[in-house]
Amino acid sequence: MRKHPIILGLCLLLLVGLFFLLLTALGGGLFGKRSLVWGEHVGVVTVEGIIRNSREITRQLDDFGKDNSVKAIVVRIDSPGGGVTPAQEIHDAILSVKKKKKVVASMGAIAASGGYLIACAADRIVASPGTMTGSISAIMHFANVEELLKKIGLKSSVVKSGRFKDIGSPTRPMTEDEKALIQSLVDDTYDQFLDVVAKDRRISKDDLRKIADGRLFTGRQARKLGLVDELGDLSYAVRLAGTLSGIKDEPDAVYPAKKKSTFWELILQQAVTTLAAEMQKVEGRPEGLNYLYQQ
Repeated sequence: MRKHPIILGLCLLLLVGLFFLLLTALGGGLFGKRSLVWGEHVGVVTVEGIIRNSREITRQLDDFGKDNSVKAIVVRIDSPGGGVTPAQEIHDAILSVKKKKKVVASMGAIAASGGYLIACAADRIVASPGTMTGSISAIMHFANVEELLKKIGLKSSVVKSGRFKDIGSPTRPMTEDEKALIQSLVDDTYDQFLDVVAKDRRISKDDLRKIADGRLFTGRQARKLGLVDELGDLSYAVRLAGTLSGIKDEPDAVYPAKKKSTFWELILQQAVTTLAAEMQKVEGRPEGLNYLYQQ
């Protein structure tokens, strides 16, 4: 009996649709950044710019940790550091995923302060000879606009429940007790940084203190000091991660799939990005306690 051409066409169309759905599932999304490749891969997570939030990076690390086709992870760092807490959270997320898979840190132009803290969690650290790294230190910034307010005839009045409630106020000088309190916060945060580097890099805290005063090192200098393991670029780091994880052939590097956004979400994202960039120009420095190298 002859098959109806319409039914045959619908069946072929259904098969084609199922085929493309399979490709999408295996490849991580046709419109994502992740490549449509099969086999054993090395996942690449990128940390760029000032570290203000850890959510997206830790999510990507967790996703690669659960992906059976990803045998190792490279964390590409091009950052001067940033907030203490997000840097620590990314560091801890790397330690967690390292229980399942090998992790290699790859340093770009700069991987300093909080950027270096993140790298310490990896199994191996790879830097280019000219990478700027180090800056093992903690810092807080406070502005004082008291004289400016006097010139324009403005005064500030504060009602508070405790003497330290408006600590760091830009409308008055900081008292000696307030300076001592802030210094204790910075010192404790700095000590936490030393603990991490000493443990991860197997360097005594006494030896570490001699070089952990905020100074920068080139990648080559850092290697001599034991802060970095090897010299190489991102491609070298990917190959190293593949070797450590037992991948025999040249490993394919895959990237996290980008989240699909609606038209209005894209408009909102662009507006927020533009606003944040303008605010950063005005503010100059990030607020709060930071592991951050600044020129």
